Amino acid sequence: MTAHPPAAAPRRRRRSRRAAAPLAAVSVLVAGAALTGCGQQPDADVYTVMNSSTDESYHRWDAEAMARCGKQLGVTIEQQSVPAAQVMTKALRMASSKSLPDIIQFDASEMPTFADAGGLVDLKSIGLSTQDIPEGIVDFGSYKGTYYGAARSVNTLALFYNKDLLDQAGVPVPTTWDELREAAKKLTQGKRYGLALSAGGAEDGVFQFMPFMWSNGGDESKLDSPQVAQALDYWKALLADGSLSKSTVNWTQADVNDQFMAGNAAMMINGPWQVETLNTDKSLHWEIAQIPVPKAGDDSVGPLGGAILTVPNTGDEQREKTAGKIVACLSSQQEQLTYALNSWMVPANSKAAAVWREKVPELDALADQVAVARSRTAQLGAGWSSVSLALQSAFQSALTGESSEAALKRAQQRATSGN
Repeated sequence: MTAHPPAAAPRRRRRSRRAAAPLAAVSVLVAGAALTGCGQQPDADVYTVMNSSTDESYHRWDAEAMARCGKQLGVTIEQQSVPAAQVMTKALRMASSKSLPDIIQFDASEMPTFADAGGLVDLKSIGLSTQDIPEGIVDFGSYKGTYYGAARSVNTLALFYNKDLLDQAGVPVPTTWDELREAAKKLTQGKRYGLALSAGGAEDGVFQFMPFMWSNGGDESKLDSPQVAQALDYWKALLADGSLSKSTVNWTQADVNDQFMAGNAAMMINGPWQVETLNTDKSLHWEIAQIPVPKAGDDSVGPLGGAILTVPNTGDEQREKTAGKIVACLSSQQEQLTYALNSWMVPANSKAAAVWREKVPELDALADQVAVARSRTAQLGAGWSSVSLALQSAFQSALTGESSEAALKRAQQRATSGN
């Protein structure tokens, strides 16, 4: 089944979910930066939002939302877009020169570093509410229990499958690990693999491993636990079955989507950022389901992805309060719904998400997955970066021959040392 955008939705280029920038490498710089105090005085009625909306469509959608909110609040809101990988470094330079924008849109995994250094304002202290926002999404924008970032939309992963191929093979949509493994075996024929996923040495691979680790009871604070090893062993079993390509250790999530669209994989683990590209092939009849779980009755717990709007601590309390009103407007129920329908993401607000389900019923399973999804940084905060890097190395070793136990033992040691 093909998901259909609203009639007025413009086409856009493919965007992969943004990989989180390493946090440990910049934490010292953030802590040492002069995060408060103003440099040159900004125009009293002009507010700046720095984001990563360099894609033409995203930039336009954000500009339209900012124009609506600016009109409502009686201010001018200017957008400053920089490449995703440069948001943190740009923010650091602006902090050191006391020229921070009024609002910064961070990848949620980057936010803890800025917050830990005292660089962000508690959004609740300037009037923002978390009512109608699921707990997991509140955690997504929080650090050490303080709400610093408001999400407009979020994403996570789901199981995408080629309906025609499953129907032809008489394979039901899998819901458990055993069913997924059996389905992938049956669907593997010739040059076509049963399943495609990203296990590359980057954040994409870690993002894709989380549903398997968390759904099996694994924990990011103890990578060498049996539960994490079992999840990695499951990936190894799929590889040993021949259901996964050996190239999976090199694939990004965009590569996985390319394989699925080319007919080289019957199923894939991926996210809603691929929907528009999938829809360019009208002959491809795809549908989605929640990612299978170890056993029936388990929750399919995936990672939350996306960006959050934050208010930097500039020392100007009046501007910070107005910035808070801008964030509240941009993350309001109606603005969330508009943004989500354009971008294929899921609204963070539960009421907006309910309307979204009605408008895009083909992606309903994604909303179910988001409802129980978790933030990668909720437990470890800025320490997540070390865990991510350690896991990336573990995948590469375990999927190319080393035992999961040995690879994860080394990963835990690396994560603990921060190296």
